[in-house]
Amino acid sequence: MANHRGLISNVNLRSNENNLAHHTREIDRERLIVRRGQPFSITLQCSDSLPPKHHLELVLHLGKRDEVVIKVQRKREAGNKWWFNQQGAQDEILLTLHSPADAIIGHYHLAVLIMSPDGRILQEADKIGFHLLFNPWCKDDVVYLPDQNLLQEYIMNEDGVIYMGTSDYISGIHWAYGQFEDYVMDICFEVLDNSNDALRNSKMDIENRFDPVYVGRRITAMVNANDDRGVVAGKWERPYSDGVAPQRWNGSVPILRQWSKDGGRAVKYGQCWVFAGVACTVLRCLGIPTRLISNFASAHDADGNLSIDILVNERLEIVNRQESTWNFHCWVESWMRREDLPKGNDGWQVLDPTPQEPSDGEYCCGPCPVTAIKEGNLGVKYDAPFIFAEVNADIVYWMVRPGGQQQRIKVDESSVGMNISTKSVYDDQREDVTLQYKYPEGSAKEREVYKKAGRQVTEPESRSAESGQLQLSIKHAKAVFGTDFDVFVEVKNEGSKDANAQLTILALAVTYTSLSQGVCQWQTTSVTVPAHQTHKQVMRLHYDDYVKCVSEHHLIRVKAFIEAPGEIEPIMAMADIPLSTPELAVQVYGKAVVNEQMTAHISFTNPLPVPLKGGVFTVEGAGLLAASEINVNGDISPGQKVSVKQSFSPMRTGVRKLLVDFNSDRLKHVKGDATVVVGRR
Repeated sequence: MANHRGLISNVNLRSNENNLAHHTREIDRERLIVRRGQPFSITLQCSDSLPPKHHLELVLHLGKRDEVVIKVQRKREAGNKWWFNQQGAQDEILLTLHSPADAIIGHYHLAVLIMSPDGRILQEADKIGFHLLFNPWCKDDVVYLPDQNLLQEYIMNEDGVIYMGTSDYISGIHWAYGQFEDYVMDICFEVLDNSNDALRNSKMDIENRFDPVYVGRRITAMVNANDDRGVVAGKWERPYSDGVAPQRWNGSVPILRQWSKDGGRAVKYGQCWVFAGVACTVLRCLGIPTRLISNFASAHDADGNLSIDILVNERLEIVNRQESTWNFHCWVESWMRREDLPKGNDGWQVLDPTPQEPSDGEYCCGPCPVTAIKEGNLGVKYDAPFIFAEVNADIVYWMVRPGGQQQRIKVDESSVGMNISTKSVYDDQREDVTLQYKYPEGSAKEREVYKKAGRQVTEPESRSAESGQLQLSIKHAKAVFGTDFDVFVEVKNEGSKDANAQLTILALAVTYTSLSQGVCQWQTTSVTVPAHQTHKQVMRLHYDDYVKCVSEHHLIRVKAFIEAPGEIEPIMAMADIPLSTPELAVQVYGKAVVNEQMTAHISFTNPLPVPLKGGVFTVEGAGLLAASEINVNGDISPGQKVSVKQSFSPMRTGVRKLLVDFNSDRLKHVKGDATVVVGRR
């Protein structure tokens, strides 16, 4: 053996060519990162030619303790197996490795063995490390997506838009997914390695990583930190003083890096869009086409009866918190064939990393086929009943009287699951995907699916003769945070006689998940509405009153309730009023060129009637710069304009987004952005 030691003198991974062919050069140019189901080649330099009848054997190792070992076949054989072929002679051998389209994703170590004719190992070269990812470009991979435009958006785009607000006032924030930023891929595998399944049985976990259903489910469990070493701790109301308020984050990378740096300690804090943003980063990075979804008026059904029961007292305050509707809720969809399910369940799958209800004993949710939700097929894995309720539940409002008896005051069959939205593939516009989740609201087919989903639709109880003569509506102009504004409640009498009734109006500050932060104003008045006429009641909301209790979501909920005991059934109306906040002005001057410095100019004017203290700008952008903070010196007076500069050198070409967040004591989470098109010199 001694005379053959050191036959292999050098290994060239050909990372530049391989990574380019495998769409991974954005991740790394030095390390070898390839996708399954697609061949890649490496070169062995030999100090001498191989002796006659000697041959090479290749063995793959996976896991920190080589839990999984795979022998690479010398030629293509039946069944999905790794195989290789070799070309060349004398001092250079070109090895081409072929991975199956259902290979395990992960960090591989390849051992190259020189074998003698009698089967002895003459030399084992140093193990060669490389990463293998899912391959949506390969038609035999279950995550295959045949459209180049969709691949560009759902795998390669490092920036996105997350839609928020209310179904009437939809706003979007830019989010930096940054799936190709330095070391993000390594952190994604670290996330998988820290799951409960991996810690319980590492070998079984690794063997299951060929399957995007398994991987997707592990990611939804690990993005939240509820019952494992997960990435983000959730918190739905202030204070956030021992962490970062959910609204301050502009992207996933600082969160993932902090989690890794802190040895797997949960990062504080996130809410649904943060969980979804981080999950989208991890899934895109691993090679599973993924997009972020916002569902407006999203129901949280705790008991699985497809109905949300909301109990209010006579002051219109909610008295039970088990079930609720959120103004919006974010999850992700990932694209895959579902070979574990009957035909008709391929395509987009809901994965929801926000911890709401346990699934199989842990806080994870999905993957569940969007088609199963649309058709009401709730027996399909995973978590279909819960997701169906999020977009389809009916809301039933009950008045709890002082004696404890409950009176049903409103059944709402049509306001859950509105304007289900995602970013367009072609630009930053909103694409409405509601009809992929449900048939048109109020249509016969929609009610038919609702019945099929396991519950007879509640028929509204018959109303008295005078019922329906009064109609209640709430109107308001666009409300700006920092100003006083009016809310108009209109009572319309369509009956043939005058109506005498009690009108109660309540304005309260709420979070986007309907948690009350305090009452801003409350009034009860006796009104007389003549037949065929309309009564208008005005409630003025003053900044000094609502600023004391308004949440970081800048949301006021107004409820109006009218009843005339014994004459008409009580009626309730509700409106959510988002208080708009200013945007930052962000401008970038000059031509953007890789590795050449440029400057962003950021300005902001204080719109409030009070000074702002502790102002800080956070600037970041995938491919542009890591998150950086700029502190403002001194207070910012009412109406004062503040301007700051941030220099940076773009790291990668392409269309990039520079994202800025402004934070202060009284005005938080003001956002701004600029598009930067980066080229080469």
